[in-house]
Amino acid sequence: QVQLVESGGGSVQAGGSLRLSCQASGYSSRYNDMGWFRQAVGKEREGVGCISSRGNTGYAGSVKGRFTVSRDNTNNMVYLQMNSLKPEDTARYYCAAGRICLTSGALVDVTYWGQGTQVTVSS
Repeated sequence: QVQLVESGGGSVQAGGSLRLSCQASGYSSRYNDMGWFRQAVGKEREGVGCISSRGNTGYAGSVKGRFTVSRDNTNNMVYLQMNSLKPEDTARYYCAAGRICLTSGALVDVTYWGQGTQVTVSS
């Protein structure tokens, strides 16, 4: 059974940092492009950042320079380091496995989704 399990969410003040982790199990994620999405209340889900199987990354313009996606293929892990957080970053963040990571941060043809982890940034 394939699972993506996120962790590391929480509440933080504006300007703070959080690191989200995504553990893949049930298959080897090293062959997939992986990504992070977020969905705020009342808004559509959006791609935040992604990383190809070769380690190339892409980011949404709203997070570029503040967020970093990385992966550890040995341990089937993907990370999202979030710095200089803003209240508008408040959302539920989802890990996903897909086919293509675009430079815009969007992950195309998502195959698996995690359940998500909540990030709340207060001003």
